[in-house]
Amino acid sequence: MTRNRWFISFFVLWNLVAPGHCVHAAVSQVLHLGNGTEPKDLDPQTVTGVPETKIIQSLFEGLVDKDPKSLEPRPGVAESWKVSKDGKVYTFKLRRNAKWSNGDPVTAADFIFSWKRLLDPKTASEYAYQGYYFRGGKNFNTGKTDGSQLGIKSTDPYTLEVTLENPTPYFLSLLYHHSLYPVHQQTVEKYQMRWTRPEHIVSNGAFLLKKWQMNKVIIVERNPTYWDAVNVKLDSVHFHAIEKAETEEKLFQVKKLHATATVPTEKIASWTQNASGVLKRHPYLGTYYYWINVNRPPLNKPQVRKALALAIDREKLVKFVVKGGQAPAESFTPPGTGGFQPQAKLPRDLSRLNEAQALLAQAGFPKGKGFPTIEILYNTSEGHKKIAEAIQQMWSEHLGVKASLYNQEWKVFLDTQHSKNYMISRAGWIADYNDPHTFLELLTTGNGNNHSSWSNLNYDGVLEQVQKEISSKKRLELFQKAEDILLEELPVIPLYIYTRLYLLSPQVQGWYDNVEDIHPLKWVWIQ
Repeated sequence: MTRNRWFISFFVLWNLVAPGHCVHAAVSQVLHLGNGTEPKDLDPQTVTGVPETKIIQSLFEGLVDKDPKSLEPRPGVAESWKVSKDGKVYTFKLRRNAKWSNGDPVTAADFIFSWKRLLDPKTASEYAYQGYYFRGGKNFNTGKTDGSQLGIKSTDPYTLEVTLENPTPYFLSLLYHHSLYPVHQQTVEKYQMRWTRPEHIVSNGAFLLKKWQMNKVIIVERNPTYWDAVNVKLDSVHFHAIEKAETEEKLFQVKKLHATATVPTEKIASWTQNASGVLKRHPYLGTYYYWINVNRPPLNKPQVRKALALAIDREKLVKFVVKGGQAPAESFTPPGTGGFQPQAKLPRDLSRLNEAQALLAQAGFPKGKGFPTIEILYNTSEGHKKIAEAIQQMWSEHLGVKASLYNQEWKVFLDTQHSKNYMISRAGWIADYNDPHTFLELLTTGNGNNHSSWSNLNYDGVLEQVQKEISSKKRLELFQKAEDILLEELPVIPLYIYTRLYLLSPQVQGWYDNVEDIHPLKWVWIQ
């Protein structure tokens, strides 16, 4: 007999013997979420996508957690911390009751192992640069020194001391990022590439990995060894791999899902008029853009890249194609990120078309003559396809440039992008923390997530200055310099600033709108 049926039987019996008591059927605390796609993996140090991150955040916990409303850093595995006067040394006191799911204590050594693993060149993590904040992190990752030179050490099993290269005002928020979560050393070393499978994985978060049915569902269950298990209300969470927004929406309507990953474009208007309030729409720190592989002629010419960017009507794109209240992207960094308001902007008026045509002619392709067909890659999605088709039409109409479209499933798409085996590729970047640096460092030379092959030493120098600058005013000025360079060179084509759009059942409680779209599931329950 299942747990819920046992409770119901008990309450029915109690009602029969004690008729004065009111009966309430227990609400199943099983949450069903649309995850958008099948995750590539669940390894905190190697994944990069949002579909993976949402699951990993339920399975693992870093030094800090985030407040579900304000997103302010709050104690996680670390119960407290102190920061030196110069802002470079953090001393964390770890909870003695923090456990791995196999009962082992979570210690400072686990974080040291995991952070060295992140930075180890053999791991080939695209997020290795998140460890560059540690003193000696970049030198270790680039093979100049070994891990013994890293600014991380423990004075006892429950004290972790971290020394940074520079004062970093958002460092505590950065620690919530999955790449800096601890992993269980013995499990990783024993099972290697298969350590994240349900039969092997050892984790330390609020939930345990119970089942992974490829291309269907991942099920996590409440972790009884979690230090704060008493406050976790959900029994389990089902992450459903559903790539078609239309399918997600239908499952939501028949109450098979409590939340979707998105909303079909053609259904946004009707859900907006729906009085139930299940449509959620709020600002989101993210940019939808196209990578340009600058190693593929003629895309190696800045004039060509700028011509392609200027020929796109972003206002029409968001109004008639995307339709979710998104804002046309005039810069790469979303306005308002960490208080930054970019001044360098892609023009909106029609003069941009004359400039685009002139630039293409300067590059040797007047009215598109002699220009090879461009290939646009996107991960399988009807929404991405419609955007690509609209841009395909704009380039043909305004520049005489032809484009062909092709799509790939999520895992294959990520590998193709990482190997740079494409010409132009759809992409989206969501803030890892609320600061412009999370967007602009993406384009630095050698960054693991820089899929454009673009390198600019002046740009790199500006971002290095940012890391050393304490003054908020001067930091914003430097970010502006970086945006100026970026919009002149355009290794990326910004298209629109995200608006988070999805369907959420009113039964779901403890889930709050925020610009980072972070909803720690340990605080969520079903009413």
